[in-house]
Amino acid sequence: MTIAADVKSHEADERQLRIDLAAAFRLAAHFGWHEAVANHFSAAVSADGKRFLVNPRWRHFSMLTASDLLLLDADDTSAMDRPDAPDPSAWSIHSAIHRNIPHARVALHLHPPYATALAGLKDPAIKPIDQNTARFYNRMAIDLSFGGIATEGSEGERIAATIGNHSTVMMGNHGVTVVAATVAEAFDDMYYLERAAQTMVLAYSTGQPLSIMSDDIAEQTAAEWDAYKGASFAHFDEMKRMLDAKDPSYAD
Repeated sequence: MTIAADVKSHEADERQLRIDLAAAFRLAAHFGWHEAVANHFSAAVSADGKRFLVNPRWRHFSMLTASDLLLLDADDTSAMDRPDAPDPSAWSIHSAIHRNIPHARVALHLHPPYATALAGLKDPAIKPIDQNTARFYNRMAIDLSFGGIATEGSEGERIAATIGNHSTVMMGNHGVTVVAATVAEAFDDMYYLERAAQTMVLAYSTGQPLSIMSDDIAEQTAAEWDAYKGASFAHFDEMKRMLDAKDPSYAD
């Protein structure tokens, strides 16, 4: 491949990544996972993961477009001196993730209603009481060391360290973060995470004892989700088709 062709291919890849990430913002608003003009998503564009896209400061998810996304370098602290600097907590959390976690090509940080309700419990774990909740059995990190709004670099570094090799983290007194190799997989994980949290909250609300699966069945069920990995991409493609029919401006 020639240098010109390689550059063109990289630009096309970044363009598609921008479109997919913009779609994820619109879908988060559609499902009511967003919170005012807070929360943030990011996606790595460089091979080392350190150059990444992130939403601009204080813009509503429902109106974000592909061209709105900022391109930052996780090692360049002058990003916060730019006239279009991102939200301090977005920089703190996402620069630390993309600087330290190679498998986190995409990171979605949200305060969705049901998952955040669980995050406010003394025990915020998602118990395996159905197949959706079992999806996260032994596959979710739990962070119980909330240090306030993550505007300091040290809090971002702590959050990144908590994620470690996991793909989801329940952030006590805060919210949730999902990381994945692609936007489609991250979106699908977030979708099922919030659905699992909703099931937990509704089950707790009955006041009756939970019917928790045995460890063996919970692990078996969680492992069986791996056979459905392809559904993550089909799910996201279908959601983008829905957006295209309703308002395709996210791709602008």
